[in-house]
Amino acid sequence: MAKELGAYTRIGDQSNTALLVIDVQQGLFERSTPIYNAEQVLENINMLIRSARREGVPVFFIQHANKSILVEGSDAWQLHPQIQPLHTERIIHKRQGNAFKETTLREELDSKGVERLVITGLVTHGCVKATCIGAIELEYRVALIEDGHSNFSKQAAQLIEKWNRKLSELSIELKGARAVDFSKGKRQDSETA
Repeated sequence: MAKELGAYTRIGDQSNTALLVIDVQQGLFERSTPIYNAEQVLENINMLIRSARREGVPVFFIQHANKSILVEGSDAWQLHPQIQPLHTERIIHKRQGNAFKETTLREELDSKGVERLVITGLVTHGCVKATCIGAIELEYRVALIEDGHSNFSKQAAQLIEKWNRKLSELSIELKGARAVDFSKGKRQDSETA
């Protein structure tokens, strides 16, 4: 369980935590209705990536392919230029909303002993929702970054609010990006996070 540390919430033992960055792909930023709050969401995601890397938390980039907007190999399919994995980080390719379905994600997380997922990315009511639900069904502990996911709907803000609420009802923790602390033991506490 996460432990409150002043203004931050420590996300437990980093040795059993991973950050999932879902479908932050160029084509989703090029739609006629833009990604809601795009610059802030990208900033929050990058802050989480930097923090996870600094603390040795594995980062998994999820990349969706379909036959319309995100055609595999196309410019639209590429990860957003502001979101770039290191050569040591895994990119999981998927064709379903749920990043666990028909991919190696579960096996790769299990091989690292991951029990807790911090989830961020696109789009709120699609792949983010489906992956959160898939993770809960597989008995992972899940923290959704409430200001680290978005969509390109005209009702984007309402969809974000709706799915933050609905997913929190499924035992998914909501955390603000600036409140996440991936560190372990940086501050000594009498309880284990």
